[in-house]
Amino acid sequence: MLRKIGHELLLQAGDSTSRVLPVQKIAENEYQIKFENELTFQPDSLMNTTQRLLANEPQASDYIVNVLTCNRPGVFYAFAVSKNKSNSIVTCSKRKQPTACYIVNIKFKPASVYTTKSGYLWGGLPLLAFVGFIFFRSANPRKSSIITQQNTKFKLGAVIFDTLERHLKVNENIIDLTGTETRLLLIFASTPNETITRSRLQKEIWEDEGIIVGRSLDMFISKLRKKLECDPNINIVVVRGKGYKLDISA
Repeated sequence: MLRKIGHELLLQAGDSTSRVLPVQKIAENEYQIKFENELTFQPDSLMNTTQRLLANEPQASDYIVNVLTCNRPGVFYAFAVSKNKSNSIVTCSKRKQPTACYIVNIKFKPASVYTTKSGYLWGGLPLLAFVGFIFFRSANPRKSSIITQQNTKFKLGAVIFDTLERHLKVNENIIDLTGTETRLLLIFASTPNETITRSRLQKEIWEDEGIIVGRSLDMFISKLRKKLECDPNINIVVVRGKGYKLDISA
């Protein structure tokens, strides 16, 4: 199936004769597709081809595609696909890429689900991993007059943040959050009024899953700010040269 993805990419680039080189398994659940010759590709075609060919594979419901160039380090283009569509990340899909030597890495989410001694599930969606992280930290609870936790709910000023339902509740009003917004706010909610570096946010939200982002972080911060406007005592502020802080006025 992975070779067929490479085959169709070559056809879309107008190449019907050069080879797709042997697919390599470079890590657990991660595979690499290489090509004999240089090619060009359009991101939306790559995404559509990958989704179509992997649609009926039960172990391929969640995966990350990283396109690398042969002679330069770093990720040239990337996107993430999840059965939970709010966790998918797709950018710049209409921009045709220049002809070059490309390598396509596909990393699948592990199929196994691990259970800790405390009974919480690990290895599922990234959100569950973050919730589990917070539960484990409760062995050394931090005293705070601003934020309290009951199961998977945080009280931020007048706002109730429900991590499992993925929404904010103010009085009787419900404000829905995306999967990424939930994971991002969960990091802030665990350490209110403390500066969190950009590098930590990028690593814990995206880079640990194989995607490196820049402006995407600022975009999600901006969206979260708007959704937190329901309480004027809550704001995500920029700490110049360092990162961001969830500022909650007493």
